[in-house]
Amino acid sequence: MKPITNMSTLFITLLLFSLAMSSKSHSQDEFPVLEGPYMGQKPPVKVAEPFAPGIISKEGWELEGVFSPGMKEFYFTLDRATDVKKFKPTVIGFRQHNNVWKKYTEFPRTGEIVFSPDGQRMHMAKGYKDRVGDGWSELKSLGPMFDRKDWGIMRLSASAKGTYVFDDYKSNDEIRISTIKDGKRQAPKKMGPIVNTGKWTAHPFIAPDESYLIWDSERAGGYGDTDIYISYRQKDGSWGPAINMGDKVNSDKADFYASVTPDGKYILFNRTMKKGNIDIYWVDAQIIETLRPKD
Repeated sequence: MKPITNMSTLFITLLLFSLAMSSKSHSQDEFPVLEGPYMGQKPPVKVAEPFAPGIISKEGWELEGVFSPGMKEFYFTLDRATDVKKFKPTVIGFRQHNNVWKKYTEFPRTGEIVFSPDGQRMHMAKGYKDRVGDGWSELKSLGPMFDRKDWGIMRLSASAKGTYVFDDYKSNDEIRISTIKDGKRQAPKKMGPIVNTGKWTAHPFIAPDESYLIWDSERAGGYGDTDIYISYRQKDGSWGPAINMGDKVNSDKADFYASVTPDGKYILFNRTMKKGNIDIYWVDAQIIETLRPKD
């Protein structure tokens, strides 16, 4: 029986080696070597284009693409479920080192990622992680003011002053704002009808200097399904009218989840191509200045 035992051991060893090599090969093949700024992608010019087509944006569910301040990290979300009846949203993180981008982390999504302007905090809905050395802390709660069971926060965006703007799908798709006054966090308040009009109002992004607010909603006069809108801060501190960002950004499909890269040059957002296929798009952020009212 001893020779059989040895053959069994050899078989198991070869099988484990084969699986290990297969796993390593899959990991390498999933994302090719990318070099240069913006994950090695050629920037769009005037009209929105898919971001990293065939690499990041491909058949399936890829969304929520964001660069961290400093432009040396990129994160996006995909569905890791192997069963079509299940859903496993997973964040993939890349880092750039010596001009080369490599995947360095993967973790379950607990909220849509938005960075604080200084890059030291990774907001994820009701929670956050703080940067610790070369990594991130454990997930922490924003506290009882935000961690309410009756609120469905998907995305929370923060300005340099600490203002929070966030959505709530459990309360008729409302967007709320929470400011800092005399060093204290103020209770969130529902924003006015300039923002909270239409259906599916969600995914706010506030500029680091609070000069504009971007969000998405389905409204009368849009291009079809949800469109991306912008409002500019007025001299009196109020928010100006909601402006549809136009056909260079929006389409007859669902366009949503827009954010501006930390260097201020591009807007990243999602577009639903068809059922089960969502891609990441990007467009020149100069459109923000083009649409800004001259007065």
